[in-house]
Amino acid sequence: MSSFPSGKAVVVGAYESPRRVAPGVHPYEIHAEVVAGALADAGLQLADVDGFATTGTFPPESGWQLSAVEVAEYLGLAPRWIDSSDLGGAAFVSHAGHAVAAIATGMADVVVVSYAAAGRSAPVPFPDYNVGSWGPGQWEVPYGPTTVSTYALAAQRHMHQFGTTSDQLAGIAVQMRRNAENNPDARYRSPLTIDEVLESTMIASPLHKLDCCVVTDSGGAFVITSAERAKDLPGRAVSILGFGEAVGQTSMNQMPDLTLTSAAESGRRAFETAGLRHDDIDVAQLYDSFTITVALGLESLGFVGRGEAGPFVEAGGIAADGALPINTDGGGMSSNHPGRRGALALIEGVRQLRGTSPGVQLTAPQTCLVNATGGSLSANATMILGGDR
Repeated sequence: MSSFPSGKAVVVGAYESPRRVAPGVHPYEIHAEVVAGALADAGLQLADVDGFATTGTFPPESGWQLSAVEVAEYLGLAPRWIDSSDLGGAAFVSHAGHAVAAIATGMADVVVVSYAAAGRSAPVPFPDYNVGSWGPGQWEVPYGPTTVSTYALAAQRHMHQFGTTSDQLAGIAVQMRRNAENNPDARYRSPLTIDEVLESTMIASPLHKLDCCVVTDSGGAFVITSAERAKDLPGRAVSILGFGEAVGQTSMNQMPDLTLTSAAESGRRAFETAGLRHDDIDVAQLYDSFTITVALGLESLGFVGRGEAGPFVEAGGIAADGALPINTDGGGMSSNHPGRRGALALIEGVRQLRGTSPGVQLTAPQTCLVNATGGSLSANATMILGGDR
């Protein structure tokens, strides 16, 4: 039986940078912006922070092996608890789960989780991740895989195995754009059609350009503390009800089933620790690096059966008035994706439950599931948030 302290820790502050194209702005400047914004939202000061989590090892993030130390130094933080676990795009939801444990055990009182990157404006061209031709890389790197091509393998397999169509995947991108239309900070807001997705440049078959996330500069931060401490703070706290994380494989050639991800395990753990069922979830923020990522997330998390994501999307299941509205700010497909979107997905979950989403605001949602995916479908972290219950 899990001893996860459901409801004992809360998010009390959240802030997403409105930057999308910011040439000449260092990622650490964005870190400073979003941390200051999240603390102001929480009614706290930098001096109140004794826990810090980030990772910035990708070149557009400007860090290296000691990125968390470097960013903490830049911000003027001297935390007594720190986390730099790197699960790719899943890292920051993972950090949030670890922060709950740290707060529950007295290792920290106020934790800030921060992310920033110049994904669009990094001045020096940089390679894709996992380019080492030794270890696991020796079986893939010589053949020139990219992040897009690895996800395309999963999409191709899903189509072969379940009959999923390009039109159905395109429907995911179209819905994300629809959600972004009212978001003043979204990278793209103009209406999008399925035909436009299918007519966009093929990047790695069957994924077209508009099956892929936007590439932006930006960042976000959120503040976690105990529910008890939050009683003295001015903002509306959002409870952390459940959490799970899981890893699969580094290389796609080691993925046992290209249509099932480790979200099956991270999701199961999140539901178990929250004591909730799928029908209890009002809205979800699902990692949307590519359209296939959403489809696999819906199925692996158990919201639909294996092979049912395509028809579910086609029937309007992920729309704002559907069975499971997702990515209400426009997600990584239309609003913001600096390189890793987990922190931004969690921030939108908080905003949705507070009633402050900049995109599509639902009517009084009480629960939100956030799922983030890292690597080549390599790792997942899932968190369930709750509003007033």
